[in-house]
Amino acid sequence: MRKVLIVGAGQAGLQLALGLVGHDYDVTVMSARTPEEIRGGRVMSTQCMFGPALQHERDLGLNLWEAQAPRVEGIGLSVAAPDGGRALDWLGRLDAYAQSVDQRVKMAGWLELLEDRGAKVVYHGVTTSDLDPLTGLYDLVVIAAGKGELVQLFDRDPGRSPYRTPQRVLSVVYVHGMEPRPEHPDLRAVRFNAVPGVGELFVIPAHTLSGDCDILFFEGLPGGPLDCWDDRPDPAEHLDRTLSLMRRYVPWEHDRCRAVELTDDRATLVGSYAPVVRRPVGVLPAGGRVLGMADVVVANDPLTGQGSNNAAKCAASYLDSVLARGDEPFDEEWMHGAFEAYWEYARHVTFWTNAMLQPPPEHVMRIFGTAARVPAVADRFANAFGDPTDLEKWFFDPALTDRYLASVTPA
Repeated sequence: MRKVLIVGAGQAGLQLALGLVGHDYDVTVMSARTPEEIRGGRVMSTQCMFGPALQHERDLGLNLWEAQAPRVEGIGLSVAAPDGGRALDWLGRLDAYAQSVDQRVKMAGWLELLEDRGAKVVYHGVTTSDLDPLTGLYDLVVIAAGKGELVQLFDRDPGRSPYRTPQRVLSVVYVHGMEPRPEHPDLRAVRFNAVPGVGELFVIPAHTLSGDCDILFFEGLPGGPLDCWDDRPDPAEHLDRTLSLMRRYVPWEHDRCRAVELTDDRATLVGSYAPVVRRPVGVLPAGGRVLGMADVVVANDPLTGQGSNNAAKCAASYLDSVLARGDEPFDEEWMHGAFEAYWEYARHVTFWTNAMLQPPPEHVMRIFGTAARVPAVADRFANAFGDPTDLEKWFFDPALTDRYLASVTPA
């Protein structure tokens, strides 16, 4: 039985581990936190997952909260106007619903499930020096911990990383009590609110420790008015400041927040990081090789909501590569091949996300303007969140955009 060590207990690492266990691999996962510590910790992300990524979970029997979590059936776009109103406001419908399950719920539950299915879980932090002797004990070591010193094992790939500094300052708060959206009260959707020159607010229906909630997620341009979290406010102040910013920049969303309250006392998060693609193979001091996965090697800005989706896609791709390897060694050449197979998908996400961090070009504004009148355009953009590979056919190139818009609008 082949032995695999996975360091890190997030979406990617646990999904891969559970997939390998299902194919009779001897799997060990090292997690810095126990399930109870994860449940009692701070929120970690916004994690809205779209249809194709959710299907990977269903394929492995990991969709444990699908019946409880709210079904997200659309993506809405609002663009703020100078007078405080909305210059654009439309909704695209998803072909398959999306869902967001608080990672404190999911990762804690998956760790327990992993042990139930026969894997070994070691609750201990891991340093680079810890890994050296471990590489000799396993056929394959995968690093799935996107934070901490282990990430430094993987060099930045300058040809795939146009940014060196954070492009947004991030602020997250989970709330109960948000009123239904008046435009479509019976349909739950992610709302992408763009405030030109300031940043974005995403409102995401989700499921957390205490039931259904909404996530208020600001992405602020560095140095702008949403870049105001350096003092790391306590949760109550964090919520008050978020509501104040909403009242000023996205008042239509603030109007829904008359009775909101924090879901719990660990329901806030702030941060920032530079988007980066790293080389997939890390070399340890004693010469051992380890394979990086998901946000260890492809860390996009969360602007397009692809983090957990990428993690699920990476785990599914790596599972296929491991199974296809059979009894052959997981050497450095194979590691590069496994990553490139994943990158064939991930490159679309990275290109799209990096493009969206810049002011939209004229042809993209025409797409958004047309979407307000032509539902097919809004629907196609919404479904790109589940399958970003579609975008290269019509979204990035002005000539392809013209051809597509002409095909869906009357002459």
